[in-house]
Amino acid sequence: MKERTLRVEGMTCEHCVMTIKRALSTIEGVSRVDVSLSAGTVKVELDRDVPFEDLKRAIEEWGYRVVS
Repeated sequence: MKERTLRVEGMTCEHCVMTIKRALSTIEGVSRVDVSLSAGTVKVELDRDVPFEDLKRAIEEWGYRVVS
């Protein structure tokens, strides 16, 4: 199992957390998403290789900004 942690700007509430979880969960290969609102991070567990750009696009389509 592979794991990636992304720093995300623009998350302010639990609605943001749920939006990001839903957006990433639709990507094939994503098995788990943990969002830390206080740290501004999103941890993604992958059961196969998923390009960083796919994860970034899924988040940024909802108006958030991936900074790393």
